[in-house]
Amino acid sequence: MVRTAGGGSLRAWQRRALTKYLATRPRDFLAVATPGAGKTTFALRVAAELLADRTVDQITVVAPTEHLKHQWAQSAARAGIALDSRFSNSTGGTSGDYHGVVVTYAQVAAHPFRHRVRTESRRTLVILDEIHHAGDAKTWGDATAEAFGDATRRLALTGTPFRSDDSQIPFVVYEPDESGFPKSRADHTYGYAEALADGVVRPVVFLAYSGEAHWRDSAGEEYSARLGEPLNAEQTARAWRTALDPAGDWISAVLRAADIRLRQKRASGMPDAGGLVIATDQERARDYAELLEHICGEKPALVLSDDPASSNRIAEFGSNTQSWMVAVRMVSEGVDVPRLAVGVYATSAATPLYFAQAIGRFVRARKAGETASVFLPSVPVLLDLAAQLELQRDHVIGKPHREKNGLDDELLIDANRQKDEPGEEEKPFVALAADAELDQVIYDGSSFGTATFAGSDEEADYLGIPGLLDAEQMRALLRDRQARQVAERGAVVPDPGPQVVGAAERVATADRLAELRRELNSLVAMHNHRTGKPHGVIHGELRRECGGPPTALASADQLGERIAALRRK
Repeated sequence: MVRTAGGGSLRAWQRRALTKYLATRPRDFLAVATPGAGKTTFALRVAAELLADRTVDQITVVAPTEHLKHQWAQSAARAGIALDSRFSNSTGGTSGDYHGVVVTYAQVAAHPFRHRVRTESRRTLVILDEIHHAGDAKTWGDATAEAFGDATRRLALTGTPFRSDDSQIPFVVYEPDESGFPKSRADHTYGYAEALADGVVRPVVFLAYSGEAHWRDSAGEEYSARLGEPLNAEQTARAWRTALDPAGDWISAVLRAADIRLRQKRASGMPDAGGLVIATDQERARDYAELLEHICGEKPALVLSDDPASSNRIAEFGSNTQSWMVAVRMVSEGVDVPRLAVGVYATSAATPLYFAQAIGRFVRARKAGETASVFLPSVPVLLDLAAQLELQRDHVIGKPHREKNGLDDELLIDANRQKDEPGEEEKPFVALAADAELDQVIYDGSSFGTATFAGSDEEADYLGIPGLLDAEQMRALLRDRQARQVAERGAVVPDPGPQVVGAAERVATADRLAELRRELNSLVAMHNHRTGKPHGVIHGELRRECGGPPTALASADQLGERIAALRRK
């Protein structure tokens, strides 16, 4: 077994990537690995090898945030490599006791020539952590290229789908795809699906909550809409933000459900399990923290980007047994708190990049059987991303595949620079109320369950899933929960009354979808046993063959087509 400089063993993907690197010894190497897979360990092993054989004399690590600078230095110290994370542009130097420095992309952009001089003065390995940040703005990309253009070696790392814009990333190779558009090429790729199969990351169960949202526009007109139903971009954005309103019932119900789930995990195999609420801005983060304190009786850790103690607070949360942490988006990337097992996605950011970064906080595996649970609004863009978690993406330039959806895609640059956002500019509106229903549970590309009100026994069935289950046990349990729910629904005849007709129609539609999803999931399981293909892969093949959205969003007719297609196989 390969040993790292710090004495730890390498995972199989890290050994393969290291072997490839040492065999080819390229000047530039791009490693794309899913969050939680261990990119830092791989990079430090490469650094140790290059220092040992005198290929390089010093290391420079470039990280997205101040917090990650210190996290890198701590990891390097455990591997026997001393990195100065307190290096500043003003001093321009560091002690000879260090093997190198850790800086941020913002530091490099502030004085690229100074970093170029340091890089040219000695043979340097530059490790570019989350390299997609070098395309965030022209100044960052140009500065990174200028500062490290003459580096002896460059090792680029990323754990997320690259970018949702056309900003080219320095030191990344682009090749034409099948349509002729420039597409990034990785030297080694290790996706979520592979990591899940290897037991390197946890499987994620998504609990999607819908509900009726009511708001008033600037003209005094009142509107209502259900989360998850087909709406235009403006209606979706307003219903979504109404649900996230700290004064409303929706977020309170979801936080209460998430706390029940966290307590269940702590009582059944994960005694130190922690939860994270990701908020849009500081004001909402404070409000959510106050709500959680009332719900669970314990004050959550509150992490705000303008607080100089933020890094220490995250580190403290990672090492103690506190139940909840509430943070703005700054905590979405690179933060290493392996005990995080329950998340509440209480933000309206909607890009694949940001979603993958956020979910990456919950997937770091510690032992077999641990699963993660993430609560989110039942809106199409998020359901789509949840169902396609295993999809590997690359950065494609110039391809017309990024639709403007009226949400928060344009705010990602600031979000990843550790800032809070005031929210997208839109016409004023006032959130009035929103109730919550557990719409469905998404796991491995499959959708389970049928709509049920928050606080019901049916919801409690899903919240009470044991904390330690392997993939097949999770599927079997979800199928059982769904079958029991549908059977009990069929035995109950509600008394007629006001609003019952509309509710009954929704229940009937949801039950029909649940039956079709159950049948499809059963056929997918049979196909899995027959062919060995993962469930998510089979669902993807059916989408390509029959068309339409992921199972979580598919209509009854679309589900029927997929069932028929599988029966023909």
